[in-house]
Amino acid sequence: MTDTSHHDERIAKMTFGSVYPHYVTKVEKKGRTQEELYEVIKWLTGYDEKKLKSLIDDKTTFEQFFAGAKLNPNANLITGSICGYRVEEITNPLTQKVRYLDKLVDELAKGRKMEKILRSS
Repeated sequence: MTDTSHHDERIAKMTFGSVYPHYVTKVEKKGRTQEELYEVIKWLTGYDEKKLKSLIDDKTTFEQFFAGAKLNPNANLITGSICGYRVEEITNPLTQKVRYLDKLVDELAKGRKMEKILRSS
């Protein structure tokens, strides 16, 4: 198991809206669209575009963001390294969910097919 306690609290208090523009920049720089980003976030959290915009406007923290999310039952299929950690080994549930999102954004930016990103059969 990977101990991420040194930054778990910082991640919990970070606002989704402060990170979201970086997600957009990352995927658009690689030729993907904001609509594809919405699709990936909706798959993971259940939030539609309108709800995402309100969460950004309300300065929702990642803690609040994932507390209200309906995490996709296939989220545990997200594996691999992100920010130097294997997502499947992160012990803090919130940090793991944030890293799931980071991993999906990375896969989108790297040009992976949407069916693979969304863990479809």
